[in-house]
Amino acid sequence: MANKIIATGTKSGLMALLALASCTTTPTQQSQQTPTAVEQKKSETNPLLAKWTGPYGGVPAFDKMNLADLKPAMERGMELQLAEIEAIANNTAPATFENTIEAMEKAGEELNRAFVYYGIWGSNLSTPEFRTIQAELAPKISEFSSKISQNEKLFQRIKTVYENAQKNPLPADQQRVVQLVYENFAMEGADLSPEAKKRYAEINKELSSLYTAFSNNVLADEENYVTYLTKDQLSGLPESFVKAAAKAATDRGKEGMYAVTNTRSSMDQFLTYSNERALREKVWNTYYSRGDNGNATDNNENIAKILKLRSERVKLMGYKNYAEWRLQNRMAKTPENAMALMNAVWPAAIARVKEEVADMQKVANSTSKTKITIAPWDYRYYAEKVRKQKYDLNSDEVKQYLELGNLTQAMFYTAGELFNFKFTPVAEGTVPVFHEDVKVWEVTDKTTGQHIGLWYLDAFARQGKRSGAWASPYRSFTTFKGKETVLASNNSNFVKPAPGEPVLVSWDDANTFFHEFGHALHFLSANVKYPTLNSGVRDYTEFQSQLLERWLSTDKVINQFLKHHKTGEVMPAALVAKLKKAATFNQGFETTEYLASALIDMKLHLADPNGLDPDKFERETLAAMNMPKEIVMRHRTPHFTHVFSGEGYATAYYGYMWADVLTSDAAEAFEEAPGGFYDKEVAARLVKYLFAPRNAMNPAEAYRKFRGRDAKIDALMRDRGFPVPVNSSKK
Repeated sequence: MANKIIATGTKSGLMALLALASCTTTPTQQSQQTPTAVEQKKSETNPLLAKWTGPYGGVPAFDKMNLADLKPAMERGMELQLAEIEAIANNTAPATFENTIEAMEKAGEELNRAFVYYGIWGSNLSTPEFRTIQAELAPKISEFSSKISQNEKLFQRIKTVYENAQKNPLPADQQRVVQLVYENFAMEGADLSPEAKKRYAEINKELSSLYTAFSNNVLADEENYVTYLTKDQLSGLPESFVKAAAKAATDRGKEGMYAVTNTRSSMDQFLTYSNERALREKVWNTYYSRGDNGNATDNNENIAKILKLRSERVKLMGYKNYAEWRLQNRMAKTPENAMALMNAVWPAAIARVKEEVADMQKVANSTSKTKITIAPWDYRYYAEKVRKQKYDLNSDEVKQYLELGNLTQAMFYTAGELFNFKFTPVAEGTVPVFHEDVKVWEVTDKTTGQHIGLWYLDAFARQGKRSGAWASPYRSFTTFKGKETVLASNNSNFVKPAPGEPVLVSWDDANTFFHEFGHALHFLSANVKYPTLNSGVRDYTEFQSQLLERWLSTDKVINQFLKHHKTGEVMPAALVAKLKKAATFNQGFETTEYLASALIDMKLHLADPNGLDPDKFERETLAAMNMPKEIVMRHRTPHFTHVFSGEGYATAYYGYMWADVLTSDAAEAFEEAPGGFYDKEVAARLVKYLFAPRNAMNPAEAYRKFRGRDAKIDALMRDRGFPVPVNSSKK
């Protein structure tokens, strides 16, 4: 999933409030600064603040990253941006788009650069030393953000421009920028009384520290809880996993043993293939108890505090609950609409789980030496056996055709067909990288050769790197003050193989790889003038990336890139047929584990937070929902970093399902076209309306321009093999 805060500007900052106030990497015009500030900016020597130099319009100086520079760079960057904001707020000339909104778009050049490095340390290269600095900076960043969002003079100028634009509309892109900036400031309490503003800022400061603590607790549990195996405990595990586990153990000083790390990619494979049931239970418990071990890294108290503070903050502005405040500018608009979608799918999902468990229990009864009842640590294991029995489909057999290098080329091919992009490897040493694992490609237009940007790939798991997969832009496309080309990154946690061994991934992980690449393509295909228009709407921004997953299973990709890593033979038609026949297999599990997390996210923020016990709430709410006992939430509350390490996905995890309705509906537009998924006309509409505009166009309007109508839930239900509701209507 994307790890990008969706808010005003093109920041790589980790907090929504900061992203609200920050803008582009383009320097502010000197006329908007005092002479002293200009001189100060000229004399900046901190390498993390320095203007990016080198090829491709300048690139981050990842080779000059020194943790000792980070704190002073962040503090100095905030100081410089506040000076720019003060100059805008205190301008004596009447407020106009140019001297207020556009001036804000130009502010924060140095801080934006510093935040790129801050984000790398936070997500890709975290260390105990960094976490100490992060804990010190979090409240300072919050205070900085509040000084901007609560600047009364600034807001009055923004409000003036907004009201004038309502009477005399500006060009479409400027009108959209004004609307987004004004709405975001209003949502952040810019109209509150001085007393309420003070409390609002205090809450944000406290929340910033809680978010940092929550995230670091999860990372600590991922790093510190490793399950070590001996040679006689490897039964059922694929050779590739065994070799990678041996390397992981050796890297941790356990030569001769095998390490199951506490990350999803490692856990998932182990639970799918290991014949050792007691060890499956151990690995399962280790993974799903992250942040919930009653020790120094337990997150339950943090959650309770976060929920209370969020509730108090939105009530300062007159909202009933956090969800009502958060969803007002999302596609769903209200928590009721989001809940209606989830509740429409939930009954079909848990009904399918019952069928899946019954199938698995039959296999267990006939194959297990002892009588067992399917438990959560059995689900993946017996689902794999049912898959093989029902469809003669072996996941490990499929993996032999999913080699990481070939998958990468498959993504490049897809980007070439749909976006006319060409990816060319950048010679090692030409562009600085922050770790030896990171590789870089130049992206150009296939026809004209015009430079579009760079794509960075950080593919492998390691200590200090957060789990999961995500995409981040280091620089976003704009044209309002000279053309800025894109620097996009994808980050995965594939298990690094032993030297000389191929990287073979599961079908699910291959889909995720395509998904995150979809986010990168969204960055690379942007065609907007103003930085704010690179922001997005959370329950829409997953749509484009989810849609890109569909190209993995197209014939053109399969026949060219899904080749056996040893023989080079293309995946046999019979195996492809089995994959497609089994496309809706295990959808009960997939949908239920996701929806449980999304529903708990929403229900937590609709509940009264006073006296709320997160652990008890999770258990009792799931029971009331008839959550199948054989499944656990994809992200249990104590390690739900989407929701509690920041605010990007808080009351917004439902957005994947909302976006999936759009995805399934849009996929049918391709299926119905003469050229299928490579139809040139539909692809052109895809780029024109769904990728290039970013947030320059209202998402609902953009989708209607692409599809000719609103999306319907029908295609989603068909994709999952669920019954289509009788009274189906547009979403």
